[in-house]
Amino acid sequence: MYNLSRCYLMIKLMGIIPTISLVAFITGLLIYFLLTSRGRILLKFLVTKINCQGWRLSFGKLNKIGLRFSRTIAIAVIIMVAVIAGNSVSAQVTGSAPVSLKSVSVPEPDNLGDFVKNKAAAIKLGKTLFWDMQVGSDGQTSCATCHFHAGADNRSINQIAPGLLRINADRTENPDTIFNTGGGPNYQLRKEDFPFHKLSNPNDSTTVVSDSNDVSSSQGVANTKFVGVIPGSSRDLETSEPDPVFKVGGINVRRVQPRNTPTVINAAFNFRNFWDGRAQDIFNGVNPFGLRDPNASVVKAENPNQLKFVKVSLNNSSLASQAVGPPLSSFESSADGRTFQEIGNKFGQIDLSKFIVVNGSLENILSIGGTKLPRLLGQKLSGLTPLGKQVVHPQDSVLGADSSSPKPGLKDKTYEELIKDAFKPEWWNSNQLIQVDAEGKRTFVNEADNSSQTDEYRLLDYNFSLFFGLAVQLYESTLIANNTPYDRFLEGNTSALTQQQQRGKQLFEGKAACIFCHSGLELTSASVSNVKNQRLRATTTTPKTVSDRGYFNIGVRPTLEDISVGGQDPFGNPLSESRVAALGKFPLLLGSSPNVTVSPNDTVVADAQFKTPGLRNIELTAPYFHNGGYLTLPQVVDFYNRGGDFREQGVLRPLGLSETEKDDLVAFLKGLTDERVVSEKAPFDHPQLFVPNGHLGNSMYVVNDGTGKAADNLLEIPAVGKNGGKRTPNFLN
Repeated sequence: MYNLSRCYLMIKLMGIIPTISLVAFITGLLIYFLLTSRGRILLKFLVTKINCQGWRLSFGKLNKIGLRFSRTIAIAVIIMVAVIAGNSVSAQVTGSAPVSLKSVSVPEPDNLGDFVKNKAAAIKLGKTLFWDMQVGSDGQTSCATCHFHAGADNRSINQIAPGLLRINADRTENPDTIFNTGGGPNYQLRKEDFPFHKLSNPNDSTTVVSDSNDVSSSQGVANTKFVGVIPGSSRDLETSEPDPVFKVGGINVRRVQPRNTPTVINAAFNFRNFWDGRAQDIFNGVNPFGLRDPNASVVKAENPNQLKFVKVSLNNSSLASQAVGPPLSSFESSADGRTFQEIGNKFGQIDLSKFIVVNGSLENILSIGGTKLPRLLGQKLSGLTPLGKQVVHPQDSVLGADSSSPKPGLKDKTYEELIKDAFKPEWWNSNQLIQVDAEGKRTFVNEADNSSQTDEYRLLDYNFSLFFGLAVQLYESTLIANNTPYDRFLEGNTSALTQQQQRGKQLFEGKAACIFCHSGLELTSASVSNVKNQRLRATTTTPKTVSDRGYFNIGVRPTLEDISVGGQDPFGNPLSESRVAALGKFPLLLGSSPNVTVSPNDTVVADAQFKTPGLRNIELTAPYFHNGGYLTLPQVVDFYNRGGDFREQGVLRPLGLSETEKDDLVAFLKGLTDERVVSEKAPFDHPQLFVPNGHLGNSMYVVNDGTGKAADNLLEIPAVGKNGGKRTPNFLN
């Protein structure tokens, strides 16, 4: 490769070579770029870059600016540098290999080998835990309950939440508990309910007909109080608590999340996870908050008779951080007050006379905003057959060899064995117990003291959050959709996209300006490759305007309805990494130094900025945006074309697309669908699942199941093997 001085010398010499040589040189370049595969790849990369250079995103304004030189001169200069630089144009290009998402490595922790001894076994454990309904307090709710359709959720009954995240201007809570859509919980959504922000002219944001701050999301569990684990039972011991919001006729219905459910497919590429980015890229083995939690620790066996508390830190692990949140969420899958060790106990062999009771003082220690820090969750599963309520297809790509089909569950396998197969023994093998008293104090003991004031856990149960997070992450890291028509087009198959889709691609990268948020091969600026070394973005002005890379406010809803990354973690620190940098806490809370120095005079933009999602399979994952307020891709394109719904609060500006151009853009977005996801072929195959799809009755009346909760209307999702099955319908389709 030539160095910079040689490049400069070559450019100087170009000024004195004969004209005929210059013509020959340019002709040679044209031949190289038009007739060779590598040349075409480089040319496509360069043209995309040049098209993008005419735009800049300026934290509230998207302005067209002139280039310093003419486009023709810029192309010539960049082409010369590209040729001189050889293969260094893109780190994604290796030799003559084509460039698509297949060329992007799935991020993985650098120190994974310190914990996992058998990756294939860990993936098996992760898939089992992800789909197992027994994980939920109600014995019915799994991770997959909200992620079974293209990694997202296509249910349409009891899927509305009011604006519960609304705050006042002084940042005090101001939740809206009124259901505008359907009038109450357990409503059957209809196509005509969408979009939630209706206009008489979809190209003009001022022509408002009606507006709703409701959220279309996913139902989780009903409001209950955790009492204890019932060994050998998939249901926890719990009591029903009156719900002030999610009830019909005084009977509790399942609560609905206050943000729409994103897909888990390709989520492995995200630097942080959840819409507000609270699932940190560093996994602490306990909860979603990484280094932000100063007390997070697990236990390691120096030898079977010697334990010690240790802090762990696994990078590239926001999926693990994300995975340990929902199992303890009193909205998603857990009774209020449950912990990870107790989930492990639920599957384990424990003393039948010793139940885990969460009293007032312990609950206050563990409770953080409805999510319990997982210190007790592992005791539930070892005595239960993995997937014991669900049939596993004998041709399942991961679990088929262990299937008990046509009976439910895995044969000859326990959760304890699955954990031991996957993880190194220092994380589960010990003769000592971890004792926790009523105030949360932890002590290593040789045997249980049979006191009602203490609880004891095996090492395997105590570290269950570590196993759960890493195993689910490794499974979800296999859910990569990288065989779309778009990917095949990038690889050189020019017929993979139709002519209309190719026009849409040009709009995506040019006039429509989609590529500024949905950048890179992952189609999101929130990916590891985009964010890892450039976590903050800033203007070049003085003072600067700074924000988190990959997070934007596009004016979907008014800012105060959901401030997202503008909020705080449970320890009082900003979720916004830009605000963390402004406080001088970046190394302490995030484990690295900021790429931008934030001074007191700089402006930090964070409120109502949401993580940019990837776009593959977007055709399958309606409803759209963090509030689930849009039903169709044409509605989404109309939203962007008019510059958003609340333009004064977002970064978008009108695009001026014609109807034909909008159709072309929609066609391109449909070219981002991986057919393996549509037909649920491996790795997207799965066990049988029964999901609650609302309750027996309607929004005016429900049937009491005898415990103060509404009886479920269950929907069966059949088991599918590696060769796929029938296509499942999209949301409201």
